Amino acid sequence: MLLPSAVATAEAYGDPPAAVLLPEEHAVVAHSVASRRREFSTVRHCARQALSELGVGSPWPVLPGPGGAPVWPDGVVGSMTHTAGFRAAAVARSADILALGIDAEPHEPLDPDVRTAVTLPQEREMLAALAAAHPGTAWDRILFSAKESVYKAWYPVAGRMLEFEDALVDIDPRRARFRARLLVPDPPVSGVRLQSLSGMWCADAGLVATAVAVVNSPDEGRTRISRPGGPRRTAGPPEWPPRDPYAA
Repeated sequence: MLLPSAVATAEAYGDPPAAVLLPEEHAVVAHSVASRRREFSTVRHCARQALSELGVGSPWPVLPGPGGAPVWPDGVVGSMTHTAGFRAAAVARSADILALGIDAEPHEPLDPDVRTAVTLPQEREMLAALAAAHPGTAWDRILFSAKESVYKAWYPVAGRMLEFEDALVDIDPRRARFRARLLVPDPPVSGVRLQSLSGMWCADAGLVATAVAVVNSPDEGRTRISRPGGPRRTAGPPEWPPRDPYAA
C-alpha cells in the first residue's frame, strides 16, 4: 500500500464518457486542443470521485489558482497527475495530511541532457551506483518524478517556486522510498520547519509513480513526514525547460 489510509484516490486509464467538465472548468480549456481537453476533464473527474470518497458531496470545480496549483475545498489538500492513457487524483483532509504531491512517469531513462539539467552532482553519483547495483531500473526517471512530487507538496505550503537544484534526493532501492533534503529556506508547517520531504516510489508495468505526504500528528504536537505514496501506475515524459507540474 503506497498511500496513507487518510488519503482518498481515484484513477482512470483512458477517458471515460462520464468525465465531463463543470462550466467554470470548461472555460479554462475552451480553446485548447481536444487531447488537452480530454486529459483535463478526466483528471478532474478523478478528483471529484476522490472528493466524494472523502465526503465532499457537492461537485467541486477544480480550477487552477495562483501559480497554477489546483484550488481545493476548504479543509482539503490534494494533488493530480495525468499523462497519455492515465489520470489520477489524491485528496485528504488537511486535519490529517498537511501537504500532498503525486507524480507519474514512464519507466524509461531520461535523455542525457535532461538528466544533467535536473540532477545535482551528488545525485548523479548515486544514480551511477544504483544502476551498477540494480540494472534494468530507470533510476534517473524515479529521481525526476520524486522531485516533481516534492514540488507539488512544497508549493501550496511555501507559496514559491522550487527548482530542480533546490532539493537533494536520496533513493532507497530496498524500501522503495526516497528523501528530499530542501536546499532553500524551509517553510513552517504548523509551526515546524519543513527541512525535508519523504516519499515512496514504485516501478511497475513500464510506469513509475512517486508521492509525498506530510502527515499531521496532533498526538505528538508536531508535524512528521509519513509513509506516503502515489497512484500505482502512471506515465508522462518530462519536458525541458521544466513544465509547471500544476498545468493539469
